[in-house]
Amino acid sequence: MKLQSKVAIVTGGGSSIGFAIADRLTADGAAVAIADIVGAEAAAARLRAKGVTALGIDTDVGNEDSVRRMVDTVIQRLGRIDILVNNAAISKSLKVTPFESLTVGEWRKILEVNTIGVFLCCRAVSPHMRAQKSGRIINLTSGTAFKGVPFILHYVASKGAVMSMTRSLARELGADNITVNSVSPGFTLSAGNLENPEFTAVQRQREAANRAIPRDEYESDLVGSVSFLASDDAAFITGQILAVDGGSVYH
Repeated sequence: MKLQSKVAIVTGGGSSIGFAIADRLTADGAAVAIADIVGAEAAAARLRAKGVTALGIDTDVGNEDSVRRMVDTVIQRLGRIDILVNNAAISKSLKVTPFESLTVGEWRKILEVNTIGVFLCCRAVSPHMRAQKSGRIINLTSGTAFKGVPFILHYVASKGAVMSMTRSLARELGADNITVNSVSPGFTLSAGNLENPEFTAVQRQREAANRAIPRDEYESDLVGSVSFLASDDAAFITGQILAVDGGSVYH
């Protein structure tokens, strides 16, 4: 129970990788607020059925007012914020698209959620973490930003931006004992990605040839690294990008 008495927010926690992370954090003792645009309360109810503390909050991370209300609700209901996991992102709806065919509207939609959403959530929790002189921020990025995967340029750019934000925020928040790190998965056979069979087939084939551990990656492969970075064991680790991808990239 290494996260006993801690309070965590997991954005995009209503399903798929986000729910798996929320499940692991509660198993390690944390109370968890699931923030998602769809399914937040249903996911929280699934966790509460296991006898843990979980709160579901309908949240659009790309909307400033929605994020502010989410953080205010967590403080009112759970009393503090120790851990923020920025997992919410547009990914399962991606289509394999040459960059010349991407529209400005598609770019803005991706950046609003995947990049600006991370900024808004970090900004909203930082006053509370600064006041208590402690906090853990874990950003979910993507191995695509290391490898330059083609045909999803807007997604790759959005995740590369979050990697850079991770390093810069670590410098800004470190004096208040707040760590900022990133977990960078390889292509994961998550529930969300399996809803997009065309994209999944292309990415799965590409990943298989590059891994040192030659098997598919699953949600369960990611959750331990997030829990570690959220714990006191990682108190002196910040500004790092942890690739959890079976040895697909080295950096």
